[in-house]
Amino acid sequence: MAASFRWIMQLHKDVPKAARFYSEGLDFTVNVCTLRWAELQSGPLKLALMQSPNDHVIQKGYSSLLSFSVTDINSTVTKLMALGAELDGPIKYEIHGKVAAMRCVDGHILGLYEPA
Repeated sequence: MAASFRWIMQLHKDVPKAARFYSEGLDFTVNVCTLRWAELQSGPLKLALMQSPNDHVIQKGYSSLLSFSVTDINSTVTKLMALGAELDGPIKYEIHGKVAAMRCVDGHILGLYEPA
């Protein structure tokens, strides 16, 4: 029997804040959320958030990179910035569509893609 994908996990200082970020910024459904653990879902993808055991685990370098297709990159960037994210460079307008990188809660990076 082949292994089946369960979830992707990120470490965060503040799990409820991170869960709110993904829920309000990218419309993830929150299945479970405690102070130490959260499980969110977008379609078949599950994202697990766990409280970091110490503060130095999360750094300013590039951590996990999650990439999302969105229908409106400008409104998504605006929502995420209101929740504390920062653009990691300008929105790029490529032939195939718009792309942006956002530095989010606890330094994680999100890639956003709006097809042309």
